[in-house]
Amino acid sequence: EKDLDALTHAGVDFVFAPSADEMYPPHQPALLSPFIDLKGVDETTREGASRPLFFRGVATVVAKLLNITQPKAVYFGQKDGMQCIVVRRLIEDLNFNVELVVGDTVREADGLAMSSRNVYLSPPQRAAAPAVYAALAALKDAFCTDGERCVDTLKATAAAVLRTANAGAAKEPDEENRVRLDLEYLSLASGVSGQEYAEGASLAAGQPTLASIAVRVGTTRLIDNVLLGA
Repeated sequence: EKDLDALTHAGVDFVFAPSADEMYPPHQPALLSPFIDLKGVDETTREGASRPLFFRGVATVVAKLLNITQPKAVYFGQKDGMQCIVVRRLIEDLNFNVELVVGDTVREADGLAMSSRNVYLSPPQRAAAPAVYAALAALKDAFCTDGERCVDTLKATAAAVLRTANAGAAKEPDEENRVRLDLEYLSLASGVSGQEYAEGASLAAGQPTLASIAVRVGTTRLIDNVLLGA
């Protein structure tokens, strides 16, 4: 209902909101159920490895939605960077007649990427959360301003920001304000294939790179990314 209210306020004329059974008809026995397999996505990408079979589901449901609605364009947000790569490959390699439009990540004034997950953050956690984007911003500054291309050095630059934030939080006299940012991963990957750069590698000249991060703040998992060289 909240989504519908927002869409109505935005002037949307029609909403396609099928039930789960309409999108995924139950078959008994569950044989010959088609999925779109993405070769290597769970092995060669950090976000794929952290969420096995997630992108198989993304590719399958997006393909279904494109087939059902036949849109001229489909819109995704850069905040879900790996998802954008997957959808682009899906559209190009399976010849969908649709334009992919990727919108810039929308951020709060302090840099935190806007997300429905943010409502789960307590006030102290919300105050600490901007360090997630600050880590990526430091990495991007090292790339753009300092000309750094070493994967290990760029990751270390971002990780140092989180360590500093955690060190500061540990000194808080009030236990409630001692918010820890637990780094799940820092990734530097091809902006075309999503394939992870190996440790010790240097970023390829002239190729877009997706620098992404996943951090757990309490029970909330925050993801963010920036594009380098694009």
